[in-house]
Amino acid sequence: MRYETDAVRLSGALLEWYDTHARVLPWRIPPAESRRGKRADPYAVWLSEVMLQQTTTTAVHDYFLKFMARWPTVEALAAARDEEVMAAWAGLGYYARARNLLKCARTVTHEMGGNFPDEYKGLLKLPGIGPYTAAAIASIAFGRPEVVMDGNIERVMARFYHVETPLPDARPELKTLAARLTPCHRPGDYAQAVMDLGATICTPRNPACGICPWQKECRAYAAGVAETLPRRMAKPARPLRYGHVYLARRDDGAWLLERRPVRGLLGGMLGWPGSEWTEGGFPETCPPARGCWQDAGAEVRHVFTHFRLHLRVHVARLPAGVRPVRGFFLSAADFRSADLPGVMRKAHAIARKALVAD
Repeated sequence: MRYETDAVRLSGALLEWYDTHARVLPWRIPPAESRRGKRADPYAVWLSEVMLQQTTTTAVHDYFLKFMARWPTVEALAAARDEEVMAAWAGLGYYARARNLLKCARTVTHEMGGNFPDEYKGLLKLPGIGPYTAAAIASIAFGRPEVVMDGNIERVMARFYHVETPLPDARPELKTLAARLTPCHRPGDYAQAVMDLGATICTPRNPACGICPWQKECRAYAAGVAETLPRRMAKPARPLRYGHVYLARRDDGAWLLERRPVRGLLGGMLGWPGSEWTEGGFPETCPPARGCWQDAGAEVRHVFTHFRLHLRVHVARLPAGVRPVRGFFLSAADFRSADLPGVMRKAHAIARKALVAD
């Protein structure tokens, strides 16, 4: 009984804090409206949660608004052309999310009448939705008391309960502890409150423990070790890969591009023709068209989740009648560097300087 009383008191204290200090986010229902019974749009919650996977709130903000303005419903997104969605996603990274976004939108539209499942197990069956996203949608959009666990919540729980086990091994224990505090009353607001607590007060560095609503009962604070938690296992060094990338502009201003295979890294995205990415040194050159190719004098250096990449940039001006071995020409009027993933935009910036200097 005491445990239940403590859990209700702690969740209540955090909700009271949230009612005053909630972050204003475009996909979120303000707590005052939530208390009156208004719930978030499941489509907006799903879209934001997919975008937020391994991406910061600041980076997602404008992308979310752009997507909602262009595709305001799941049916509108389902009807969009793949290349339009991939181009709109460009720069947000982790492009498998965009492919799964379309798969999920089409599943919900064509198989579920445009309605997202309102419970965890049904959501978990949808493309691209894992345990965290399913719990977040069920909690925030449908008021289900699911245990939502993201990086912010893991940090809060590790500190509140003084968990010394390093991540990722600590995750099952942290979820069990988080479940103790998850209330049936306003579970969606509570989940967002813990996220906000981690994002604004219980931060990775220099946590503002003095204004934390849970400070008096935080075990790590009492032990003076809050900033040291959660512990993390050492990450293995990312391997380094090498490759070539070829940027050619025709006399009429058109750029030579290719669309990457649907499966694999940057799948379905527009990009520059290039070589394989190999470890141990640069592979053989393999220009996509005959021409006077020149080294741009600079390399693209990019970091992906599992490896680092160095790309040697080659540039050429090509005559109007040239036929490329790979790729296709896109007119200057139709080309937008913003439609390219980040690594390809870096190559474009280098190539533009080299071609101007040529």
